[in-house]
Amino acid sequence: MQYGHLMALGSHNVEGPLQVGEFALALVLSAVIGLERELKQKGAGLRTHTLVGAGAALFMLVSKYGFSDVLEPRLVVVDPSRVAAQIVTGVGFLGAGLIFVRQDGVRGLTSAASVWVTAAVGAAAGAGLPLLALVAVAGYLLVALAFPPLTRRLPRSRTALSTLRVRYPDGRGLLREVLQFVTARGFVVDRLSTQTVGHELAGGTAVADRSTVEVLLLLHGRGSVNDLAAGLTELPGVHAVQADDVNVRTD
Repeated sequence: MQYGHLMALGSHNVEGPLQVGEFALALVLSAVIGLERELKQKGAGLRTHTLVGAGAALFMLVSKYGFSDVLEPRLVVVDPSRVAAQIVTGVGFLGAGLIFVRQDGVRGLTSAASVWVTAAVGAAAGAGLPLLALVAVAGYLLVALAFPPLTRRLPRSRTALSTLRVRYPDGRGLLREVLQFVTARGFVVDRLSTQTVGHELAGGTAVADRSTVEVLLLLHGRGSVNDLAAGLTELPGVHAVQADDVNVRTD
């Protein structure tokens, strides 16, 4: 009987041009962030960011304008701020899935942070705070587009370890040449390991006594590891070189 009384007193849920406009704003602003990620060909791109922002906005709109048909002063109260807290928690789990470790380095941190910011932009737009949403997107673009050139001009770390993988045929004494090449350019090798990764092919068949060796070097120095890798590829007998410069941010 009491529930029927509440339903009779409750008003209709609010939905109209204002709510559609707030949702559309979240959709557009989230797409702007996603487009920047898509142009950099990141795993979480245009679609992911647009959906995250639009979903966050919809949650906020439902919490603000929904449930009006069951609300009653002093009896049934809805707190929209609780929805915002749940959005932060849920998107945190989504962002954690974008972070992974590879070759002694962490990747995906910026993508995870951008998804988190996109959810906040969507929530702000859905909560009826368009100015804050616009400023947040402008701030994101400033960080994403203007900061990388600045960070590249910062002094390089002398102690942070970069990774270098070099492949060459075994039994030719190339390791000595590789180490001489590396140290001559001012780098210090902190760790070194080798493993056999296959056999060198001659005429389409594997030659058992000419195995291919991969050397993993963990090194540090003031120079560019990518330039060092390019120089190593010119050494006679070197098959392939792969570099992961800790001073060059890829995400």
